[in-house]
Formats: sequence, structure tokens, C-alpha cells
Amino acid sequence: MNYSRRGFLKAMGVMSGTALLAPGLLTARPAFAADEAPGVSEDITTWRISGSHFGAIRAKVVGDRVVDVRPFEYDKYPTEMIQGIVGLIYSSSRVRYPMVRLDWYRKRHLSDTTQRGDNRFVRVSWDEALDMFYEELERIQKDHGPWALHTGGVGWRSVGQMHSCGNHMVRGVGMHGRSVGTAGDYSTGAGQVILPYILGSTEVYSQGTSWEVILRESKLIVFWANDPIKNLQVGWNTETHEAYAYYEQLKEKVADKSIQVICLDPVRSKTQNYLAAEHQYVNPMTDVPLMLAIAHTLVKEDLYDKTFLDTYTLGFDRFLPYLEGKTEDQVEKTPEWAAAICGVPAERIRELARLMAKHRTQLIFGWAVQRQQHGEQPYWMGAVLAAMLGQIGLPGGGISYSHHYSSVGVSSSGAAMPGAYPLNVDAGRKPKHDNTDFKGYSSVVPIARVIDALLEPGKEIDFNGAKVKLPPYKMAIFSGCNQWHRQQQRNRMKEAWQKLETVVAIDYNWTATCRFADIVLPACTPFERNDIDAYGSYSNRGVIAMQKLIDPLYHSRSDFDIFRGLTRRFDRDAEYTRGMDEMQWVEKLYEDCRAENGLKDIAMPPFAEFWKKGYVLFPEGKSWVRHADFRDDAELNALGTPSGFIEIFSRKIERYGYADCKGHPVWMEKTERSHGGPGSDRHPLWLQSVHPDKRLHSQLCESEPLRSTYAIQGREPVFIGPQDAAARGIKHGDLVRVFNDRGQLLAGAHVSDNFPTGVVRIQEGAWYGPTGPEIGALDTYGDPNTVTLDIGSSSLAQATSANTCLVEIEKFIGVAPAVTAFGGPTEVDPDGRKVMAP
Repeated sequence: MNYSRRGFLKAMGVMSGTALLAPGLLTARPAFAADEAPGVSEDITTWRISGSHFGAIRAKVVGDRVVDVRPFEYDKYPTEMIQGIVGLIYSSSRVRYPMVRLDWYRKRHLSDTTQRGDNRFVRVSWDEALDMFYEELERIQKDHGPWALHTGGVGWRSVGQMHSCGNHMVRGVGMHGRSVGTAGDYSTGAGQVILPYILGSTEVYSQGTSWEVILRESKLIVFWANDPIKNLQVGWNTETHEAYAYYEQLKEKVADKSIQVICLDPVRSKTQNYLAAEHQYVNPMTDVPLMLAIAHTLVKEDLYDKTFLDTYTLGFDRFLPYLEGKTEDQVEKTPEWAAAICGVPAERIRELARLMAKHRTQLIFGWAVQRQQHGEQPYWMGAVLAAMLGQIGLPGGGISYSHHYSSVGVSSSGAAMPGAYPLNVDAGRKPKHDNTDFKGYSSVVPIARVIDALLEPGKEIDFNGAKVKLPPYKMAIFSGCNQWHRQQQRNRMKEAWQKLETVVAIDYNWTATCRFADIVLPACTPFERNDIDAYGSYSNRGVIAMQKLIDPLYHSRSDFDIFRGLTRRFDRDAEYTRGMDEMQWVEKLYEDCRAENGLKDIAMPPFAEFWKKGYVLFPEGKSWVRHADFRDDAELNALGTPSGFIEIFSRKIERYGYADCKGHPVWMEKTERSHGGPGSDRHPLWLQSVHPDKRLHSQLCESEPLRSTYAIQGREPVFIGPQDAAARGIKHGDLVRVFNDRGQLLAGAHVSDNFPTGVVRIQEGAWYGPTGPEIGALDTYGDPNTVTLDIGSSSLAQATSANTCLVEIEKFIGVAPAVTAFGGPTEVDPDGRKVMAP
């Protein structure tokens, strides 16, 4: 296997073009030519290589300071997000020292928890902080037991296989005792629960049909609530951005009319604008009525594939009566019925059905559409629609729920990627406190319902066919996890957080999670430690060395060092590390990967050679069609559903008896919905809180240079259409108040023609900065979760319903409060006196 630069470029083929010229996808500083990469043929002491969610980078280090960051020479489509890395490292929000909230420092678990968020902290030594951490773990396990400790899910941890912060937290804390964990995630909570019942796997994190196949075979591509040009800038591992080459080709095919692309979304997306594709407007949260009416047309005009339904699916006969209005609701799902709800004219609905049936059609769904009340339904109905078209498993046809994620659709090299630092307690060993008695409470809680556990302790809720008894946990630990970004309804969170006795946060910047914690431990950034990472989450394009750019700033430490220090307090540190230091672990993970690839006849150089060079690359793999094997032989390659077939009707879900998730997809009205729906008389604007364009969730929001490229009057922008802005006397650049009964926030008005009447957007991940710790305080920067709704999607998935949210907006009059989201805490002494900076 040739892993040279020349061999890689040859194998990449279509990837050797010029950079994508979409807005926001540009190179702020030039990349290096492949044969001129510093650190390879020039001064390796000055330029170092590393990885990130935003792409691989070359960093110039002068005098132990990072002064320049440029994209890795093989990243032909770099994102400008990498220009936020220097600002992340040297952010004024860095956690510099171990800190303890003032009243908790004085009274420990008996502190006044209403003071959480007042930002007053006492500086302590590492030994003091780790002693306190350990003593609290002891108290919880001895006085209560595992039900009283919550180890928070880490979400989008920083890249790096050795320093994966979630693994270190779970392993280190798990050696001490058991705790309450979580199920699911915030990104795809409804989808990953419903899709195994329908298609036999979660689908949302699965490799999709290769782009070569789609570009060759598809005649119609529907991006349904999906904006890949925006979202593909980041990846789970170090991102390659390879998928953008295919979007360049797709743009050409749209222009020459060889492929028709429809972007079905309430707004004109970045993808639609880049491709110059058709935009099909639909009222927010009404995709299911639109899909039902398309299905109705397919039946009435005899355009659906009966043979496919008979051969590969079960339950269409149970679904059809609902479609035809012959069940208890007595409503036929005609285009006229749907048009009144979804805002798409009836004749256009029929036209969409005919287009999909006539052509090889690839349906590509995004994730935001399932982050709503009844979020399971649009994914289920999308699968039903694809089954009725009969193209699942055909090249360029069927349905995908993942093509906007981590360059899904780029063929995999087939190479093995490096493993991670061990997650669990070693085999044959038990925790120090081997207590398995959760007092009848559940040991796992749906991740979006962790606040319910604090506010309604002991309540039993339904979840995916089981009962969950919510544990009233008393201590929570978050490592590399900004829980105060991803959970909904801030004021509800404040109320819940007052129930906790102790909160520990481990991070490198003062997120809101740190500000509302009791013990804050400073982790170093991923650029202040050595590691390795997979280059390409799905393409398995190579392995990247994450060479330490600088030593950890201030008193920060790696997660490895932090939990080694914690486990030392109960004599498990040797087991924790397995007797190896950082570089020994990095080398082991690499060499294990090398050995595995050797069995596949994929050559990798020895570790020392790899580390000096900084990367090893693999050629691209063979193209692939999702579900093709199932279509080829449905018995031999049965799906993971109970029947092995696509389940249009699920007997298993029907047996659960959930009123809000029945045996087949249905339309259910929302608690609140714009465009004439419930609540729109008081709060008429639907608020989208989608993945951001210049951040990864809340990562990089602390980078002031990058933030300054999009902030308005120092606040997060709220995107609003010209008509809605004019009706409220708002002009572009004005400061506005966004509010509903759940909360209020300040934002900067960004007036844009991309947004229709009744639809506004604040990108999630904006840092929360209230005027004070009290419930109801005004958020000064613009966190949309100040106003979002915290209810479960349904009894099945209990996932987030963030996009079921109505607000009103008004121009802010008066003197605006200062932004409080960024910077460090107010350092005080144990008596509460402010400590002056030296």
C-alpha cells in the first residue's frame, strides 16, 4: 500500500480540484502545496501538525506560542473555522486554575445552591481540588449509593483517541463506584430510537450510498430539512472535507439539468443557494402532512411500487386505511387536506409525488426535523415514502439520514482506525465501592430527561418499551461537556440545578456549565497534548498525529493527568494508566492499528517514522449502495427489525400503547406551532435552533476573532425575514429582545431574504450569559435554549423537542447590559472579598 503524497493524490482523483467557493468555506490563509509541507521537508521544529473537528492543520509555533494555523495540504476544502483555533487557545475564557464556588467552598454540599451562576470562585491548588472531588465521591457512595451520582454524557468531545475525555471520566470515576448514565444523544435522539423498528438500524450514524453512485444514477435528489454545505464543515473525528468535491460536481449537474435537486425546507439554506437548486417551502413542523399527501397521491394515481411493498415490507395494509381516512380520525390525507396545514399547494404536492415516482430519487434527510415534538414521525413517514417508491437498495435511490454528517457518502478505504483509551474498569476488577443497589431507581436515563429527574424525582416515565424511574441524583460530573448549551429551557435548568448538592466540571474554557458548577478543573486544549486521531470518520482516509503545539497554559492538565491524580487518591492509578505514560499510550494505539491493518495487507510505517512525518494516508475504497444487500436477498441479509423486513406498521410499537407514537406514522398537532397553529396568536414566530455555520455546537464560540466575524453588537445574530423585521420596526444590525413565557434573550438582528414570514433562526451553541443567577434573568448574548421547550419527543424516544418553539421579537430600547457569557469568573478569597489581579 503506497502511503506517499503522490500516491494519495492519485487515489483521491476528484479530490484534487480547487477549493469550494461556497460562503464560509474558504482558506483564510493559503495552504501548502503537497511537496512543500513544512514539518515534512522543512523545519519540523517550527511547524507542527494536529487534528480537529474542523480539519487537520499545520500550526506555526514561535517561542511556545501558536502564531499561525493553516489547513493540512490534502484538505482541498478547508473551513474558516480553523482560523478560530488560535482564539480558542488564547481565549480570555480559559479556565486557568482549579476553582471552587465560594459558598460551596465554605459549606460543601450544604451550600446555598441558589448562588450557583453568580460567578464567584475561590482559587485552590490541584491537590485541594482533587481532594475535594474525591471526598465528594466518597460521601455520595457511602451516604447514598450509585443512584446519587450522575456522570454526564460528553457529546462532541475534542478529537484525539488517547485523550478522549469521556473515556477518562467514565474509567476514572468507574474505578471508584457506579453511577447513573444516559441513553441516546441530543443530535439524533428521536431518529436513533425509531429507525431500528423500521429499517433495522439507527441509520443516522451509518455510511450512506457513495456519492459516485448518486451522481451517476440519481435523477432527482431531495434534501429534506438538510443543509450539508453548512454541516459538513465539521466531523466526529478529524474532518477531511472530501465530500465537498462531489457537491462541486452536483452543482455542475444542476446547472446542466442532468440532476434535479429540490431543497425542501422553510428557509433557503446554504446548500440551496450554493447549488442554485429549487427551493420548496413548507410550513415549520408540518413535513408529515406533506409526506402523507404525497403518499396519498402515489396510491390514487397508482404510482407506488406494489411489488416492492409485497416483497420487502410489512404493514402497508395497516397503514393504507389511515391514509384513506378509513380509521377513527375519518380524515383522508389528500393534498387539499395537507395544503391547509403545510402551506404547499395541492397541485404542487401532486407534482412532487409524480416527480419522485418518475425518476430515480434519492431522499436525503437532515437531523433537525426529528428534534421536535413527535420527531419520530417525519423519519418514519420518510421511510414509508421511500418504500412506496420502491427504490430502497437501488443505486442512487432510497433514503438516507446521514449524508450531511462527517463526509458520509465518501467511500471508505477499508483500513482500520486507531482505538481509544480504555473506557471501562479492567476485566476482573471491581470498583472501590462495589455497590449495585440503585434503590429501585433506573441506572440509565434518556439523556434529554436528566432535568426531569431533578424536578420530578421518583417519577416513572415510558421509554422505548420500558419504564424508567427517575433518580434524584445529588452529584453530577461533566468532562468536556457543556450541558448548559445542549439542554433546553434555561430557567427550568436553573431550578433543577438548585436541587444538586455538588457539580464538578472539567473543561478548558468557562462555559456556562463551569459557571454553574461547584468544582471547576482546568483541562488543557487538544493542542496542548500529544495524541493521534482518525483522519476521516467514514472514509478512513488515514491517521493523523496530533503533535503538542505548546505546553498546557496556566495550570491546565490533560484529562489523563487529571484522572490519574484522582485515582491515585484511592490507590488505583497504576491500574488506571496500566503503567504507561502519554506517549507510550499514543504509540500503543498506533501500533495496535498498524498490526490490524497488517492483517489486511495495508502497510503503515513504524511509529517513529509516522510521528516524524505526521500522517499516514490510505487510498479511497470501492463505491457502495446502502441496503443493496437487503434488496438482493431479503432473507439472507435480513434487516434488524423484528420481522427482518422494512416495517411500515410496527406491532411492537403498537403493543407499547403510546398515545403519542402509534403503530404507524401519523400526523399529530404540536404543543405550539406557527402559521396558525397553537400558540401562534401570542408568539407568532417559529424559532429554528439549527447547527451553527461557524462553530461546532458551542465549540469556538469563545474564540473572539472568529466570533467577531458574525456577531452583531457583540451578540449572537437572530436571522429574520424582511417582512417580519419591517413589521416590528427592526433594521439589520439592531439589538432585539427575543422572548416567550420560558425566557428572554438579547440578540443582533440579521435581516435576510433567506427567511420567510414567521420563521426566525438563532444558531444553537451560543454561550449563555444571564444578567444574574436568578430564574428569569435576561440572557445577554443570545442562547436560543433560553426560550426552547423542554419536553420529550414522545413516550418512545423521550428525545429533545428543541425545534418546537414559538417566540416574539421586539427592538430593544434603552441601555443594553454588558455581555456576561465570556471571560473568567470573579475570583474571591474565602471571605468573599474580590482578589485583585497582580
